[in-house]
Amino acid sequence: MSQPAQGSEDIAALAKGGRTNFFGFLLRLAARLPFLFIAGRIYGAEALGRFAYAVLVVEFAAQIATLGLKRGLAQQLSSTDKPHVCVVWDGMLVAFLASAVATIILILFPGMMFPNSPIHGLEWLLPLVVFAVAGSDVALAALAYRHNVQATVTARAIVEPWTISIAAFLLSFVSSRDGLIIAYVISMVAALVASLWPLLNSYGRPKGWRPDPGSLWTMARRNTPLAAADAIEWGSRRLDIAILGLFFSPAIVGVYYVAQQVASLPQKLKTSFDPILGPVITQKLGENDRKAVAKQVRQVGFWIIAAQAGIGLTLGITGEAVMGLVGPRFVGGTGALAFLLAAEVVAATAAVSESALVYVARHRNLMISLLMIAVQAALSVALILGMRAWGWPIGFQAAGPAIALMLALALASVLKARLLSNLLGAPVSGWRWPLVWAAAAASVVGYGAVLLPEWMELAIGIPLILGTFGFVVWKRGFTHEDRVLFRMKKDEDPTLPTPPEAAPPDR
Repeated sequence: MSQPAQGSEDIAALAKGGRTNFFGFLLRLAARLPFLFIAGRIYGAEALGRFAYAVLVVEFAAQIATLGLKRGLAQQLSSTDKPHVCVVWDGMLVAFLASAVATIILILFPGMMFPNSPIHGLEWLLPLVVFAVAGSDVALAALAYRHNVQATVTARAIVEPWTISIAAFLLSFVSSRDGLIIAYVISMVAALVASLWPLLNSYGRPKGWRPDPGSLWTMARRNTPLAAADAIEWGSRRLDIAILGLFFSPAIVGVYYVAQQVASLPQKLKTSFDPILGPVITQKLGENDRKAVAKQVRQVGFWIIAAQAGIGLTLGITGEAVMGLVGPRFVGGTGALAFLLAAEVVAATAAVSESALVYVARHRNLMISLLMIAVQAALSVALILGMRAWGWPIGFQAAGPAIALMLALALASVLKARLLSNLLGAPVSGWRWPLVWAAAAASVVGYGAVLLPEWMELAIGIPLILGTFGFVVWKRGFTHEDRVLFRMKKDEDPTLPTPPEAAPPDR
């Protein structure tokens, strides 16, 4: 590296974010399962499916309303002479205006949220939550720029999931029809408060801030490719639910939603890296140190692949028991769960590569993302219709979108990694062969775990499988420098592993 000391600090910051994110994953797991248990056992698959589709549309609107600021804000802050607090509130205002447009559209056309069921009571006001979701995302991105990942963990892994779990349980005594949606609104408002409070403590009040329409328009226009890439990536993980809602009943959507929620837990590891990885990459690109960017992508890529593979393998082996916790009706979604977990593992390389591509080749990255989502949509419909024509059971048909997602993400990983490798002139893949040995050892332990009674499989089997995988990766996959970073030793200077001689760029 051109600046080894600074490079060490960057990777140490990423490692700290990785430790915090993994802790956040454990908190999310502990909070998400009670919600799924309450939703499945008390409200049922049909109500859960209806809830899932409405939330899908609202969160897609919120994703667009952030206008790419979850990643673009880091670039904006690293290249401006304005006080950072003013830039942050410019971003908040942009997100607010975009949220207003999205909210008005959904209020005028509420059938977009509830396509297969009538609208009751105040459900047409659900789009107002777009303001809370978008505002929270921008606030957390601003905090992550200052390496405050703890705020994201607090808002997203503690406040939001535990609020919706507790509210859903209490509201089940009031309304089994509307309880889930009302609980969701409460949880999003709570997450917004939990995001704004540390934002004000970190950046202070926006003294002297005056909205500048010209700069606001420039910010929104410049972030358009980022916003499109974020929306496509987000949409690729929700397109399956949207397609299922067109072909199947709300009950089938509810079963698949549970599988998706379980599978999305490891995916949160990657997405919560984005805000802290973005500033590190933009700083190195500003110094024109592309080799350092490749090292950062390669290092973080390995951490994410290892974490997602271990978690995915654990949840996949114990899939029937995990889905059975929500209710016997949901065990039929175990096949979809397996493919969704595999999709998260193969997606890791594309996801981390995109963290750099959005800054060095944003339009080509967007083209690859568009190709991926087109392939996913076409394959999803083709698999559903094909299996339906062949008379396959509904459970197999409903797994079609999960298979399509896995294949489309694999294609995106190959294309994005090759493109980034060519642009940076260095390999970017985080793959290491010890991951295979770790998976083999964990599978042997998992085979024994599934022979146990269900409660022992969950209480004992899950920690044993995940612990076995982690132990082998720690011993065989981690280098000395990896271990130094994750041990948090203050008397050692963490550095990146010395990579092998850079291979010629992929062609």
